[in-house]
Amino acid sequence: MMKRNAIILAAGKGTRMRSKLYKVLHQVCGKTMVEHVVTQLEKTDIDNIITIVGFGAEAVKKALGNRTQFALQSQQLGTGHAVMQAQNLLGDVDGETIVVSGDTPLFTADTFNKLFEYHEQHHAAATILTSVAPDPTGYGRIIRNEVGIVERIVEQKDATPEEQAIHEINTGVYCFNNKKLFAALKKINNNNAQGEYYLTDVIEIMKHDHEVVTAYKMDNFDESMGVNDRVALARANKLMRQRINNQLMKSGVTMLDPETTYIDDGVEIGQDTVIEGGVVIKGHTKIGADCYITAHSRIVDSTIHDHVTITSSTLQEAEMHEGSDIGPNSHLRPQAEIGPKVHIGNFCEVKKAYIGEGTKVGHLTYIGNATLGKNINVGCGVVFVNYDGTNKHHTNVGDHAFIGSNSNLVAPVNIADNSFIAAGSTITDSVEEYDMAIARARQVNKENYAKKLPW
Repeated sequence: MMKRNAIILAAGKGTRMRSKLYKVLHQVCGKTMVEHVVTQLEKTDIDNIITIVGFGAEAVKKALGNRTQFALQSQQLGTGHAVMQAQNLLGDVDGETIVVSGDTPLFTADTFNKLFEYHEQHHAAATILTSVAPDPTGYGRIIRNEVGIVERIVEQKDATPEEQAIHEINTGVYCFNNKKLFAALKKINNNNAQGEYYLTDVIEIMKHDHEVVTAYKMDNFDESMGVNDRVALARANKLMRQRINNQLMKSGVTMLDPETTYIDDGVEIGQDTVIEGGVVIKGHTKIGADCYITAHSRIVDSTIHDHVTITSSTLQEAEMHEGSDIGPNSHLRPQAEIGPKVHIGNFCEVKKAYIGEGTKVGHLTYIGNATLGKNINVGCGVVFVNYDGTNKHHTNVGDHAFIGSNSNLVAPVNIADNSFIAAGSTITDSVEEYDMAIARARQVNKENYAKKLPW
């Protein structure tokens, strides 16, 4: 059975990025560029993926893990030389092989599938993926004869004025008969100004050997965009964002201003959820149905169940259960779990704590390293004092407790069910059920003392 293979070119440093980070590891909507390429190839029922690494090889390998095999290009001597490095892994395999660059994050599985199918239908030795560019400047032009057969690829610097007027360009993606590819690679040379081995020379060799060379013209030119600098990276992020947002809106999500809504690839959002402008949703986040997320909220690696309202707040590695709400201007830090119908008001911070169903935390409160039960009232300005300068300690608060405003609960401490903490108390000992704890100095009024004050 014929196998489908892919070679990803990811060995370049990318000097135009002006970055310590290797080019293909720059992110587009939450994933590295090379991860986007691998993800789309995986959707084509691919049999083998070989990633050619060079600069930053170990970092690229770490990013992709066991999703691909790797071949090392220790010296960057051109695209043809890069593909040669896959000889030991693919050279004897029957089938078809796509060659694609690791800095082209916008290609889709649909385009790769259509390229494979077109190549196979025409029994071609090579098929060039082309597109029509609004401005073809800088791209290699596809030269066809009078009946539309591809004759050659002409680079910008070598093109005549008539050839420069052609808008059909080479996207840099190819599909080859695998064995014919590696046979042709043995014939290329580096007799050129750059002293490099070009993959495009394989096309001329195959034409010279009277092999069938075709071209498949893709519909969406934007997909073919390569990222070589920060300007292109910003444009790729914008195009990917538009794609992600359009898919989510078509699936039933309302976005009031999609142009200013920033959602990473892979985020899941349920039907009838409404998202206002300026919202950022990143990482492994899953949001349920019928939620409302207001402007300027930021949600990272979090799970949001149905019917949750998030008002201008920040969530990181947190979970909010059905019917809960938060904000404005509150912060859920890692391991914060907000139970059903819990209210977290404004200027609150929760970290590594579980808050049980129906509990209300109105405002200006810090809860860290704690377990809170059901239907608790936490007053304004309460602090769960969890750190002694060396270690973190845990606080437990039982169901139906009342924590008065401006109280400090100094961990480790247990507050039982149905107990009451008087406002302004600093609690260092456990409180039993139905007890009221008061831990503050008794009020003393000094008669006529205000007359002595200097105002």
